[in-house]
Amino acid sequence: MSDIENAILSLRGESVELPLVHGTEGYSGIDISGISKLGHLSYDNGFQNTASCQSSITFIDGEKGILRHRGYDIVDLVENCSFIEVAYLIVNGYLPTREELAHFSRHLNEHSLIHEDMQHFFTGFPADAHPMAILASMVTSLSSFYSVGNELGDFVETAAKLISKVRTIAAFSYKKSLGEPVVYPRHDLSYCANFLNMMFSSPVRHYVIDPDVVKVLNKLLILHIDHEQNCSTTAVRLIASARGNLYASISAGICALWGPLHGGANQAVIEMLSRIKADGGDVRKYVQMAKDKKDGFRLMGFGHAVYRNYDPRARVCRKMADDLLRKLNLNDPLLDIARELEEIALKDEYFVSRKLYPNIDFYTGILYRAMGIPTNMLTVMFALGRLPGWIAQWKEFYDNEKAKITRPRQIYTGQKHRPFVNIDKR
Repeated sequence: MSDIENAILSLRGESVELPLVHGTEGYSGIDISGISKLGHLSYDNGFQNTASCQSSITFIDGEKGILRHRGYDIVDLVENCSFIEVAYLIVNGYLPTREELAHFSRHLNEHSLIHEDMQHFFTGFPADAHPMAILASMVTSLSSFYSVGNELGDFVETAAKLISKVRTIAAFSYKKSLGEPVVYPRHDLSYCANFLNMMFSSPVRHYVIDPDVVKVLNKLLILHIDHEQNCSTTAVRLIASARGNLYASISAGICALWGPLHGGANQAVIEMLSRIKADGGDVRKYVQMAKDKKDGFRLMGFGHAVYRNYDPRARVCRKMADDLLRKLNLNDPLLDIARELEEIALKDEYFVSRKLYPNIDFYTGILYRAMGIPTNMLTVMFALGRLPGWIAQWKEFYDNEKAKITRPRQIYTGQKHRPFVNIDKR
């Protein structure tokens, strides 16, 4: 009830009042900081029921399939904005005017190059190094070339600097994996067009920038821009809580994102679809394998830790995949397998009862494949989209004077005290 301001926890005849923390939408929280007065800790495996912070950046209602950034519905942003507009919104809290957007774009152009000495770092990685390993390492090294400690000065410029340089590092990482010379950014191209040109142009190959592909890339990056307190965002805030600089915090987010249960899921989806195709394309066989608890096969791209409804981003991605492949006149057998998988799963009681709907990762890999982006770059693309969200989360933490260093407790389950035994008597 709205007039109740405290919860009461009683244990073995003792009670403690725990104040409520109200949000503008969704759940309220119970401040459990006083629970230790009863001589106990709360226990929440994976922090699935614990709010670690208060945030004004993103709102999710997983039951209703709602996702909003700074109050704006994700579909409205995808349909009406460029990635750079939404990045500005996420970082600053409001959509930019034309003048503010032009100013932000100028900063992006001014800071698109990385220090030339950083080129030597790329040569130190083996040819088959994963682009995420290169990206995380290079972002950390930015702190050696660009000042830290004054990141909160002109934060619009700081955000633009990192957003622009990480895009360049990502493209350079791909070129490194091919053994090709890097392509420098151009000031006459938009953010997404610039990235595609750096990825696919070469001294012997002129890349024709397709405006429809640029449009789709803008939408994909927006769809990934922030998603509340997920694993990688929590990693960013965790490092920030120790007063880690922006570069170190973002690098931690990149490392967390790399995992196949998080940002690596779209790569895992493509690998799963490729496996089904190589095995003859028998989708029903793999659906049955996924339902068999004794089988190690897992159906990637279905279900979500938050959504108990159809992921609103997945709906957008499905239409984009249909439209882009039709426009490019591509016939991707993996998309056919994906569609059949979705059709079966949405009618199968096993998946319906467990609310295992397709999530955003189910279609993003196919979209990126259509653009020519290889599988090992898929998680990097996720990182590019999520970067403005990480930056905003880092700043939000720093702006909160009451924020404390993150220091979870544990329930110890090891050996009790035992006497030491000398090595000769063991």
